[in-house]
Amino acid sequence: MSQIETFYEVMRRQGITRRSFMKYCSLTASALGLGPAFVPKIAHAMETKPRTPVIWVHGLECTCCSESFIRSAHPLAKDVVLSMISLDYDDTLMAAAGHQAEAALEDTIEKYRGNYILAVEGNPPLNEDGMFCIVGGKPFVEQLRHAAEGAKAIISWGACASYGCVQAASPNPTRATPVHKVITDKPIIKVPGCPPIAEVMTGVITYMLTFDRLPELDRQGRPAMFYGQRIHDKCYRRPHFDAGQFVEAWDDENARKGYCLYKMGCKGPTTYNACSTVRWNEGTSFPIQSGHGCIGCSEDGFWDQGSFYNRLTNINQFGVEANADKVGLTAAGVVGGAVAVHAAISALKRAQKKTQEKVEG
Repeated sequence: MSQIETFYEVMRRQGITRRSFMKYCSLTASALGLGPAFVPKIAHAMETKPRTPVIWVHGLECTCCSESFIRSAHPLAKDVVLSMISLDYDDTLMAAAGHQAEAALEDTIEKYRGNYILAVEGNPPLNEDGMFCIVGGKPFVEQLRHAAEGAKAIISWGACASYGCVQAASPNPTRATPVHKVITDKPIIKVPGCPPIAEVMTGVITYMLTFDRLPELDRQGRPAMFYGQRIHDKCYRRPHFDAGQFVEAWDDENARKGYCLYKMGCKGPTTYNACSTVRWNEGTSFPIQSGHGCIGCSEDGFWDQGSFYNRLTNINQFGVEANADKVGLTAAGVVGGAVAVHAAISALKRAQKKTQEKVEG
């Protein structure tokens, strides 16, 4: 494989100090859920390993994943984020176009065969022989299969590549199909979301560069470090959910108090993502904090689950305050029933004792 600069060499060439580099490694370790002991390992990998060659292709999608990726909020210069990888082909971001762009694709496939990562944004439509998405004069599904053949791993960026998203929503006339249902002989990492969080995207690549392996995946093929918990589990409105305090209508008094948005259709209790911990826009906020319920965009088939504002999930919340009376009545019923049973048994024993005394007398 041709020699590629390391991430650290690129940073130094761009004027980034050693102190900033180590700060980046520390923040990356935190984002990945790793302890301080892993900071030197990340630094060593960044200093010694060549940047990972990446081919980034686009099928049916809206480019929101690319928009998210280039806005990663690490405290370094934004262009350094792209220096983590050797982005050799991306028809959206690269300067080349037409025949030059396609030549760059072929050159990367041949030069780094078996060593590059294929990043896929969007999905291939299979109906009409794939003619609903044409890249370089050929159906996108052909480009996908060709690029996947020499890749060491595939990253499915966003809900489109991971699950099909809106393109695959019923009745799906183009037969838009998730990447893993077309490419079945390569390891695939799903990074769903519409779009995924920028730091989640860069975190996945950093992990792969540091440890030379795929991150631990959940049952659906998503990185467990970012998709291992429900948004609901770390949501700052969770105490209101547990207390049975809900927004009943948009902009009502409960909404102004920041109560739980579950009754307004929030899918946080059934959605696995890092929105409530990593958040968006340099950690500023996330949809629930902005007053809108989670729409579940990182879950399979979320476009076919009905309105975003309908309470579709069957969650039985504890609701301490809302159910206190019910709990009290239940407890009273249990106690009352126990007293009644005790009284009945005592009366029965007294009757039996009297009957025995008569017989003996």
